[in-house]
Amino acid sequence: MGFTIPWQSLFGGMLLGLSAALLMLFSGKVAGISGIIGGLLSRQKHETSWRVAFVIGMILSVYVVSPLGFELPEIINNNIFLVALAGLLVGLGTRLGNGCTSGHGIVGMGRFSKRSIIATCIFMTTAIIVVLIRNLLGGL
Repeated sequence: MGFTIPWQSLFGGMLLGLSAALLMLFSGKVAGISGIIGGLLSRQKHETSWRVAFVIGMILSVYVVSPLGFELPEIINNNIFLVALAGLLVGLGTRLGNGCTSGHGIVGMGRFSKRSIIATCIFMTTAIIVVLIRNLLGGL
């Protein structure tokens, strides 16, 4: 029997904050996933090794926490078109917002960046509105 969802969320949030703090402390780098992946795709000089290590750590983390009862959410029963569309919209949002939720919400707000505080307020408000609309429409 694993953790309940609130505990999983709390533990996951603590791990995100810890990884962002350690990355900033030891390398001065921001733990924004879109920036890390974007840097891998653009092949920035002397920037590849830490980015690869970060992505591998993210992928392997599920194996580290799975003995504690944590699982990835299943998307197999979801409409693949909606999942792909959601992914594309997230990518578009990271471009428009000049960063992703992890970069703005975790690192930027922790640094009291005005831009990140505004971006986080906008994407959290948008998320709340989408959840409310989805609930009103019966969960699609």
